[in-house]
Amino acid sequence: MFFSNVESMNHTAILEFLLRGLTEDPALQPLIFSLFLSMYLITILGNLLIILAVSNDSRLHTPMYFFLCSLSFNDICLSTSIIPKMLVNIHVQDQSITYSGCLTQSGLVIVFGYLENCLLAVMAYDRYVAICHPLRYTAIMNPCLCAILLMVSLSISIVVGLLHSVMVLRLSFCRALEISHFFCELTQFIKLTCSDTLFVNILVYISSCVLVVFPSLGSFSFTSTLCPLS
Repeated sequence: MFFSNVESMNHTAILEFLLRGLTEDPALQPLIFSLFLSMYLITILGNLLIILAVSNDSRLHTPMYFFLCSLSFNDICLSTSIIPKMLVNIHVQDQSITYSGCLTQSGLVIVFGYLENCLLAVMAYDRYVAICHPLRYTAIMNPCLCAILLMVSLSISIVVGLLHSVMVLRLSFCRALEISHFFCELTQFIKLTCSDTLFVNILVYISSCVLVVFPSLGSFSFTSTLCPLS
């Protein structure tokens, strides 16, 4: 049993996955490359301008813009974890990605994706405090609380991302390793395994409910709350 597990682990370590991408038509590859490169550069430039504008203007050093900068930086990280690898694959006409690279990309997408949901919920709470408690806003949303909210959101996202990665590491693959996407999405990754995925699927559903549904409901409840301005 021990040697069987070792052999499975060694076999998994050398696996490569094939990203099918958006299309296999060679004539459309230059168009897709140009389109995604343009969107990526616009995303990076736009978010960098937001960060630089807030950093250089002392009047914008408020909790709202602090979280906005955090969200912009998170958008840069999320885009960078996906698009560059896709562009490289199209340029060299090689759609393969290593097992470790696919696992890393999947984990980063989970971390930054969940962090974005948490940041949006925190920003909704910030606006709720600003509207409903304007006289106490600076006392409630102090720099210490802002840092704590950011670190808690980041910590939760990292823990969930690592937990998903550890669960995927326990899976073995024994079928055609082709991912029907242009990046290593977790659900597509799991579909390729021949192991029992019940526990992994339960974990995905629970984490999605906790870090996607609840922040979304929280954001909606904060932004839709009617309260007096005085």
